[in-house]
Amino acid sequence: MPRVKTGVVRRRRHKKILKLAKGFYSGRRKHFRKAKEQLERSMMYSFRDRKQKKRDFRKLWIIRINAACRLNGMNYSSFMNGIKKSGIELDRKILADMAMNDAAAFSAVVESAKSALNK
Repeated sequence: MPRVKTGVVRRRRHKKILKLAKGFYSGRRKHFRKAKEQLERSMMYSFRDRKQKKRDFRKLWIIRINAACRLNGMNYSSFMNGIKKSGIELDRKILADMAMNDAAAFSAVVESAKSALNK
């Protein structure tokens, strides 16, 4: 059997990896082996952090809602309990946006939560 050389295939594979490693620092963008190692690590980080971003935003929304609730004389947990009892189906993202941008509407929601708790 004739000997098969990997020139074209290897070059294509290397170019694909080096293209993905374009913004990396120093040898991690120029040398194939270093670029491949860094790219594997980067892909793991990006996979993990897509999940973590969701957690971080939820934490931020809860912090904002809690701060706005305390300005209206209520804490977060009792506010969420009152929201559930009053039948208001707003998620934390919308409530946090309300708390930041529309304080009057958020105060009305807090009042309805308080009245649902008192019943």
